[in-house]
Amino acid sequence: MTAGDKGAATQAAAAVQLCVHGRVQQVGFRRFVRSAAQRYGLKGWVRNTYDGSVEIWAEGPRSSVMSLLADVQQGPSGSWVTDVEEAWMTPDGALDGFTIR
Repeated sequence: MTAGDKGAATQAAAAVQLCVHGRVQQVGFRRFVRSAAQRYGLKGWVRNTYDGSVEIWAEGPRSSVMSLLADVQQGPSGSWVTDVEEAWMTPDGALDGFTIR
């Protein structure tokens, strides 16, 4: 892979669905994710789930999605992330902005 190929690969569109476990509700986690996603120019959503985890769908340039993933693994102050399940998907491009559901 050449340097040009590597640059193109990091900017290629990507989408990921994340399920974040730990102390991730009632600690500002969704606002933290929305803020980070907007900073990286991603589209998607974040929501609490009934089992106490947080679910995220994010799409955009692969390098930006990877940056969000790194932020999510750390979480905001007051949270405690024990596991992040990730499923890489094909972006559908149908979303506008990044929302809290």
